[in-house]
Amino acid sequence: MPKKREQPYGADLTPVDSLDSLFGSAVAELVSTKNIKTRSQPRRYFDPEKLEQLIQSVKQHGILEPLLVRPIPKNQYELVAGERRYRAAVALKLELVPVVIKELSEQEALQVTLVENLQREDLNPVDETEGVLQLLSLHLGSNQLESRQLLYQMKNAIEKKNKQDSEQIAEQSLARDNVIPNSGEQAEQTVQSVFEMIGQNWYSFTCNRLPLLNLPQDILEVLREGKIEYTKAKALASLKDEETRKELMEQAIAKSLSLREIKERIKAVKPQPQKEEIFNRLDNTYKQVKKSKKLILGNARKRKKLESLLAQIEKLFEVENKR
Repeated sequence: MPKKREQPYGADLTPVDSLDSLFGSAVAELVSTKNIKTRSQPRRYFDPEKLEQLIQSVKQHGILEPLLVRPIPKNQYELVAGERRYRAAVALKLELVPVVIKELSEQEALQVTLVENLQREDLNPVDETEGVLQLLSLHLGSNQLESRQLLYQMKNAIEKKNKQDSEQIAEQSLARDNVIPNSGEQAEQTVQSVFEMIGQNWYSFTCNRLPLLNLPQDILEVLREGKIEYTKAKALASLKDEETRKELMEQAIAKSLSLREIKERIKAVKPQPQKEEIFNRLDNTYKQVKKSKKLILGNARKRKKLESLLAQIEKLFEVENKR
């Protein structure tokens, strides 16, 4: 769990719901593309086809919405929002682009970059998940591992609370946007406010999106590129053999296999655990016997039958031990 700070979590950050508040009535200026530097952002994959469409649009109509930049030393500017438009401008070798210049701290610039990207509908699930974690870590003053641990702690706490309640109370609790137990904790309140800011639910994110980051790297890459859906990616991840997984993944992409078809092919190529099945049956039988202990002891016929079966098993092992 992130360490407590002297100042409240995120006290030095101003929440940014949209870029409108930053642009305000600012007048765009023309700046040389050579004087603009890019920065790290959540979007690591840019769809070539969509980028080409944007390039053609800029070629025909120009850049309709100015980029957002902040001044940095040596008369340079750092790009805060609008990297796709910037890339289109560079591809077209435009010398000047319209920008709005804002004085922003490093943390403010990072927050704007994150929020601007997270509000895009076309952001892939991998980049989005990593972006949310980065934004959350920024407000918590922690690293991403600590942020993930905090989310899982909160998830476990709410599930434990709901388990103690009746089914009806548990459903009502989840319907109330997952009220956090002991929500007076500052870190937990910060989590709630960050997810409200980006229009997401922290509990749903923890259950459905965080596990995504545990997928094998080859699957994460095709997910990042938008070549396959998350549900199909999770199914493919059940194949531990890399070569087999890669082959089936390529088939799934090339032939647009449905989730059902993928699961059927996984079942066909997965080795059947026949050798372990007998031991699973043995374990289950033992549990049933223990569970029915009083019933067996109180029934002479069943007790006698069980003694006979045990004698056969013991005799089987006696024979094996003599070999």
